[in-house]
Amino acid sequence: MSDDVTRGGLALGGPAPDFTLRDQFGQDVTLSEFRGRKAVVIFFFPFAFSGVCTGEMAGIRDQLAEFLTFDTEVLAISCDPVYSLRTFADHDGLNFPLLSDFWPHGQVSRAYGVFNEAKGAPRRSSYVIDKEGRVRWAVHNAGPESRDLAEHLAQLRAVA
Repeated sequence: MSDDVTRGGLALGGPAPDFTLRDQFGQDVTLSEFRGRKAVVIFFFPFAFSGVCTGEMAGIRDQLAEFLTFDTEVLAISCDPVYSLRTFADHDGLNFPLLSDFWPHGQVSRAYGVFNEAKGAPRRSSYVIDKEGRVRWAVHNAGPESRDLAEHLAQLRAVA
């Protein structure tokens, strides 16, 4: 695991690019709506229904009460279409926002510097955004390497 932002991604301390994406229910979710109210952890994941992604999303689901507080929010982003994300969420009981960066394809993933052009999907990357909308922590995992959710929780709580 590496939090080395030289492999791509955004500079720590800088502003997080704003975005509006549709969730698995077709509702718009805008990052800046959390500004001044909540710190946000963003999980970019390559593909719904893939082995590592399914395990990670289930881990978030199982710890959701720890991730979601009055001061924190979880957003997961892939380039899968909304309909695939809805099926994924229903199948695995994922009750947090799964956002579709499908069209324009990978626009938000590119803005965050994590789009893998060869695979047409985001890398397995995460960002913690503070209440002021600044990037406070980032990690970029290798494709088959699962994320350390305990570390994500610690980083999120540190800025909440």
